[in-house]
Amino acid sequence: MENTQKRVGVIGGVRIPFCRNNTAYADVGNFGMSVKVLGALVERYGLHGVELGEVAMGSVIKHPSDWNLAREALLSSGLAPTTPGITTARACGTSLDNAIIIANKIAVGQIEAGIAGGSDTTSDVPIVFSERLRKRLLAMNRGKTWQDKLRAATQGFSFKELKPSFPGVAEPRTGKSMGDHCELMAKEWQITREAQDQLALASHHKLAAAYEAGLFNDLVVPFRGLKRDGFLRPDSTLEKLSALKPAFDKTSGRGTLTAGNSTGLSDGAAAVLLASEDWAAQRGLTIQAYLRDAEVAAVDFVHGEGLLMAPTVAVPRMLARHGLTLQDFDYYEIHEAFAAQVLCTLRAWESADYCKNRLGHDAPLGSIDPAKLNVNGSSLAAGHPFAATGARIIATLAKMLEQKGSGRGLISICTAGGMGVTAILERP
Repeated sequence: MENTQKRVGVIGGVRIPFCRNNTAYADVGNFGMSVKVLGALVERYGLHGVELGEVAMGSVIKHPSDWNLAREALLSSGLAPTTPGITTARACGTSLDNAIIIANKIAVGQIEAGIAGGSDTTSDVPIVFSERLRKRLLAMNRGKTWQDKLRAATQGFSFKELKPSFPGVAEPRTGKSMGDHCELMAKEWQITREAQDQLALASHHKLAAAYEAGLFNDLVVPFRGLKRDGFLRPDSTLEKLSALKPAFDKTSGRGTLTAGNSTGLSDGAAAVLLASEDWAAQRGLTIQAYLRDAEVAAVDFVHGEGLLMAPTVAVPRMLARHGLTLQDFDYYEIHEAFAAQVLCTLRAWESADYCKNRLGHDAPLGSIDPAKLNVNGSSLAAGHPFAATGARIIATLAKMLEQKGSGRGLISICTAGGMGVTAILERP
């Protein structure tokens, strides 16, 4: 978004508390959660009946009936029905991607304001027929006569066909889950179990402190009886975390990823309002921070690169465009898909070999100040509804920059499929 006519402001964002799957939101679904967060933004910023340039919402796990989720949800949100909506998905980067979509349109003058967000549920998942049964039903539908339909229904039928199919969590190209891949990364980068548990513990303690300090009073809207994230464990200790068994590599004796230092299956939604300076001024709204730039990258995880290492590639590309170093930030929001992923990312940027041979840099990007990393907790403590995480981070970081008065924040999100979505927020 550099060298454009308009700066893109983050007005603010909201989310519902994130919770464990099959709990408070088990029967809500993506549509209900999306309506809730969009409606909360409408109420907060006086947008009832207002036509926005675009609403970009997305979800990773959704029913076929939710193919037009963004448009359907905005029609129930209080926004003008003349507001268009686009439904997207890029795994865990979905709502950060949506912010990029909205920001780019604002920057070039196509629209003046829009909402970016996402929702995900692992409770209300689509359950589909087996492949054989699906083809059988299609063949029955194609039958011209009742004899054709009966033949299609019965020929070669097996009761095994009635077994339903659930959404898979494995990478189609490798057959390994994201946790399995991250275990390989942890071994490659020699990330210890203790370091992972310590990062997870810090995330819980920092998120609990942020709630106590009131940071989330206007960022989190109560929903279904919840006021705080269902994953948050303020009383967690290193002893409790260290007692947990490996969750992915259960046989080698060298597994380090556990339920405590990995994000759990989550339900939730989040959304942010972005606008041009003129639009915000006309409506008397304050800009918390500006979305300066973004970068997306991918790695060849099928042939050996770490599945979740793409942000290590995206960030230096983005920094180079602005003449920034890795140390030129006041806050670092690195999504905690797994504690090991964050630690692998930091170690890669510190590695002279990796930075030279993979990134093409003469010197390592270097270390960051740990006191500036995920200062109010992140996904390990809050939860990770896939498509909602980016909007959660943008809203939180923008408020942090507003409270500080000035500064710059880096966002880094790894995704399934070996991709990464990154962005820079700043407040002059």
